[in-house]
Amino acid sequence: MIARLPRASLSVLVLGYFGCVFAGSSATDESASDEVDVTTASDVMVGSFEAGEERYKKSCINCHGAGGKGVASYPKVSGQEISYTKSKLATYRDGIKVGPNSSLMIMMAKPLTDKEIADLAVYLKDATS
Repeated sequence: MIARLPRASLSVLVLGYFGCVFAGSSATDESASDEVDVTTASDVMVGSFEAGEERYKKSCINCHGAGGKGVASYPKVSGQEISYTKSKLATYRDGIKVGPNSSLMIMMAKPLTDKEIADLAVYLKDATS
């Protein structure tokens, strides 16, 4: 019986840890603030709609158009889940090709920080103009 106690304690500890991780990734009340919690199991990042809009207008708008609605061969990038946009931008930043415009996207994503990616993801989730 004593031999089982540590294993049971370890199970409770592991379950408790993962329960906290999953609980931390729940949706937040966006009406309370313009910042949205962009949580993953490995990091916590808060994105700002206004900062994302400002960063988007610096370079992304040239190809993806106003509000990320898409232009010509450049796809619509608005309306996606925050985790999806973060993942795509991180993939391009890492130099991984995933489509016909990958070379351009890799060049544009290389200088992005984690914070800028979180800001862009929050902005693009609800961009309208």
